[in-house]
Amino acid sequence: MTLLEMLTFPIHNGKKAIFLLSLLTVVLGFGLSATPSCKSRRCLAQKLINKEYVSQPQEDNCTKSIFVPFLEYQTLSVDTKNLRLITRLQAAMVWIDPELTWNTSDYPVDEVILPVKNIWTPEIHVTNGIVATMQHSSRDLLVYSNGTVKHTVIINAEVNCEVNLFNYPFAADECPVAIQAWSTDGCGTKLAFRHLKMVDGAHGDWQTDYVNFQKKRDDRNYIMVSLRIKPANPFITLLLPSMLIILADMVSFALPLTGGERNSFKVTLVLSFTMFLNILNDQLPGDSSCSPIIRTHFCICLIILVVSMLVSLVLTRVAQDGGLIFCCCSKRTGTKNTRRREEEQSEEVKADISVVQLDASGESTQLLRKVVKFLEALDAKDEENEKSQWIANLLDKIFFWIYFILGTVYFCTMTTVMVKYRCKVDHFDFWYDQNY
Repeated sequence: MTLLEMLTFPIHNGKKAIFLLSLLTVVLGFGLSATPSCKSRRCLAQKLINKEYVSQPQEDNCTKSIFVPFLEYQTLSVDTKNLRLITRLQAAMVWIDPELTWNTSDYPVDEVILPVKNIWTPEIHVTNGIVATMQHSSRDLLVYSNGTVKHTVIINAEVNCEVNLFNYPFAADECPVAIQAWSTDGCGTKLAFRHLKMVDGAHGDWQTDYVNFQKKRDDRNYIMVSLRIKPANPFITLLLPSMLIILADMVSFALPLTGGERNSFKVTLVLSFTMFLNILNDQLPGDSSCSPIIRTHFCICLIILVVSMLVSLVLTRVAQDGGLIFCCCSKRTGTKNTRRREEEQSEEVKADISVVQLDASGESTQLLRKVVKFLEALDAKDEENEKSQWIANLLDKIFFWIYFILGTVYFCTMTTVMVKYRCKVDHFDFWYDQNY
């Protein structure tokens, strides 16, 4: 009996009619539910959203592989005072979520756009980052019919990077940026990288030479960033002024010892260099396991200037008095000069008294003796001054050549050390085995 014949069956058989009507309702309802009436992308998106799968896809293996086909790296700045590397990363991620698949015969579309907040998305962490924030590049992502999900995230990180600044301002070093996803006890997510692209490698005084993917082990991936400081600005503002001040101090030996011009000039150089160090204190790089040798250089330059100033003061005293130990000699010399003046004054008084008593011949002889003694004293004093001046000039020349030779050797050695020597820094101390 067909369905139409059953419907036209006599009504007096009530129970059978009620049964057949119920069966017809069930069949029609099943057909309507099996074939969706709305087949648009938006209806499909709403269907997938209503599933509310916000947890990680979990299959037989609780580790989910996340493919990162492209990662863009950018160095924003390098904080040499606090030893921080500020970076920006943009990662394109691809993964498969089996719960987000659909039958293309029911929904004839291959892809659909879904809101990020309604499905699960992996998180990327910067292990050695002091501050790291990950944000979605868009509020939506793309899902394919086979469950493939494509999404892009942006990571801004401030990385703790103990850059080797021993050779500052000729410093160059490599800094790792460790990138990982959450994982513990064999469960979580695992990242697989392919292409890495560096953009805009020059910022401020630092230059990013290259970046590449490396790994310590399968679950420890990192980007090795090669950094190099551009020495022009630090050399002009820090190293060159110290060299010019030392050169000016060497040239100041051309000034005479007497007169005070040289001593005043050297004192001015010492004060100027001290003010120079105080002003540039905030611009010098911070201390680390490899402290910048330029700090030691500035300390040595200040010591050189102070020693040169003290030697010049002592030689000025030698040129005047002829002695190095001037504290005690000055008093004795003053006492001798006073006694000499008293004796000369008494002799002049005696001579004046004897002028009246002596005759013309005696008076001429006495005056002649006074003139002879006066000339002899002047000659002795000039001879003593010339001897003191000669000794001071000799010592001054000896010190100048010692200063010149040692200063030249020091600057050549310091420049070589700054350029050639490499101090070793452990950049991976943030990775350690957790035993608990």
